[in-house]
Parts: sequence; structure tokens; C-alpha cells
Amino acid sequence: MSTQPLQRIAIVGATGHVGGAFAKELLKTGKHTVTALSRENSTATPPEGVKVAKVNYDDEASLVSALKGQQFLIITLRYDAPADLHGKIVSAAAKAGVPYVMPNVYNYPIDADTVAEDDHHHKGGLARIKEVEDAGLSPVALACGFWYEWSLSLGNQWFGFDIKDRKVTFFDEGKRVITVSTWDQCGRAVAALLSLPEASSSGGPSIADFKGKFVKVHSFRVSQRDMLDSLHRVLDTTDADWDISHEAVEKRRKDGAEELRNGDFRGFAKWLYAIVFAVDNENSDYAGQHGDGANGVLGLPEESLDEATRRTVAIVESGKSLFV
Repeated sequence: MSTQPLQRIAIVGATGHVGGAFAKELLKTGKHTVTALSRENSTATPPEGVKVAKVNYDDEASLVSALKGQQFLIITLRYDAPADLHGKIVSAAAKAGVPYVMPNVYNYPIDADTVAEDDHHHKGGLARIKEVEDAGLSPVALACGFWYEWSLSLGNQWFGFDIKDRKVTFFDEGKRVITVSTWDQCGRAVAALLSLPEASSSGGPSIADFKGKFVKVHSFRVSQRDMLDSLHRVLDTTDADWDISHEAVEKRRKDGAEELRNGDFRGFAKWLYAIVFAVDNENSDYAGQHGDGANGVLGLPEESLDEATRRTVAIVESGKSLFV
């Protein structure tokens, strides 16, 4: 292995929220050539400075050709991507000789021994990591918790907030602390990680240290109460200006699962977020349990919760859908 940073980085999903943050921060380092894999008919534009390789995701030869010579592949996929797409990309990466893959698992650290039997979402994350391992490649997964701006802006099913209508549903008492990250912090984390040498000759940190592991990063440790207090500071409101209700997190978990079984996708978010806010989920506040994780090693900055909340409010006020 080289004692230099990896230079050629490929990203699937570089026009998305998190993929775009990765690309922007990687380019800022000046150490990498970043290539975005893009569908042949896509009109989306990645950040300036990113090379574009047009591919047909149903044609393995097309994918292999685009990935030849790449040293690290980052996969970010939309929630509605075909179930087999991740595996197709990983298989092509193996045939192209890409040694490292960051799988599409941007969530909480997952432990196969403790994941709940009905938690098919996190089991799916483990399956995507295994796809990389089974292909003979080295997975490097990013654990970043829920994305703060995304989760706070999307409505009641997620963090329980409807910012536009000034409504919030607290899960239990709203005081359960969880670990979350902003998109920008995720981008800085990946850029810092890939600025490390592939292997260290001096005993310092390297990419090799994270092979087969979760890179645990974060922005904040917050409760719903903390989020509402931040919204008050940004919007100049008080509790009296909000419609505040409470719901047992276990009821929310069961209701979400039932809605999902009945074909209502909104139940998925309700169920998933209830799992994380449940008191028996030891991984929900991994930053509180394990210190700063990789933040210190990667030199990540402390962020302002209110600034992140202010960005979220701007997203809501713009009316722009984050699912586009």
C-alpha cells in the first residue's frame, strides 16, 4: 500500500445532497481527481470541477469502463433506487480493480449481534457492507447518524417537526439525546479521511485503519427539546407559539410498522426514527458513548446548532423538495 493519499475518487450520486457535499469538500483539498458516475440521460450537474462519466447502470461493461483506474468508490443512492443496483455497482468495481468502497450505509453504527429482528433497514445496511466484502474489496462505511437538515425539515414523520405550521410531536418527553450530522460535516469527514495516507509509515492515522470499520463522525448530540429551543432562537418564537404534543415512542414505532405493511411509505420514516429514539437503542447516541469518534482524528470542526437550524428553516421556506 502507498504512503500517499488516494488520488482518484469516483462517486455515484454526486448531484445529490450528501454526494454533492462529498464532491465539494474533496475538491477543496486539491489532492483528488473526482469523477461522478451519471446516467446517460441525466441532466443533473455535479459540483464544478468534477469529471463526469456517463454510464448505463444496466450494462456492467459500461460501469467497469467508468471505474477503471479509480482508487476509491463512494456510493450514494436515492431511497427509491432499485434494490439490486448497489450490488451491480459493487460487482463492477471489483472487476475494475477498485480496492476501496464506501457503501450506501449512511446512518448509525450497525452491529449484527444487536440489530433488532424487525429492523430490515439496518439489516439492509449490513447486507450492502457484506456485498463489498464478498466482492473481495475493502468497505469503509461512514456512520453519521441522521442528517440534521434533512430530518428536521421534512415533517412530522421524521424528527416530529412541522416548521411551517409550528407544530411538533415530542416522542415521549422529547428529551432522548441522539447523535446527528450535517451534510457539510459528512463532506468534511470524507475529504479528511481520503487526505490521509493509504498506509502510514510513522504510526499516524491512515485509510487502512478504517478498513472494514465504521468511520464514526458527528455534528451534534441533541434531543427534540434541543431542536425546538434552537428553532426558538432562529425564529424568535417560544413554546407558546407552537402546538406541542406528545406520543409514546413505542406506539409510534408500532404505528409506523403497520402503515408500512399497508403500503404507506410515510410509515417507514415514522418507524425508523422511532427505532433510533427508543430507549433500548444503544447506538442512537454513539458520540456520547464513544467520545468524539473519528472527529478528532480527522480534525473536524465544532459546528453551530443554530446555524444548521437556520439552514433548515431556509430549506422549508424555499418550498423546495429534498426528495428531488
